[in-house]
Amino acid sequence: MSGMLVFQNNGVVRFGSDSSNYLDQEQAGGSGRAAATGSRRKALVYLPTEQVVSSYRYLEQILVSCLGWERYYGGDSDLIQFHRSSSIDLISLPRDFSRFNSIYMYDIVVKNPNFFHVRDL
Repeated sequence: MSGMLVFQNNGVVRFGSDSSNYLDQEQAGGSGRAAATGSRRKALVYLPTEQVVSSYRYLEQILVSCLGWERYYGGDSDLIQFHRSSSIDLISLPRDFSRFNSIYMYDIVVKNPNFFHVRDL
């Protein structure tokens, strides 16, 4: 089984089984976006306030104060990590915010549905 994940503008992820069909959609102005191909910059938005997450300090404030995540200090020193004691979920982020990209953003969205959204800038 082969294919790729296609991220749509509304944040929905679907499995695309035919990459040539996806490329045809893109050339025709389709709404899907491949995880590895979009050249647009992405932003993580905290939905209750509609604010863009622009720093780890702000993200940590949301995760810890509002959503019940805790900092995890037992891992790699190159990462900032958060875990929730009520689940096995772990969010791992690069320590350097300039390396915070859509892969990490979608990980946060999946683990916190209805609180975050990834948007094109």
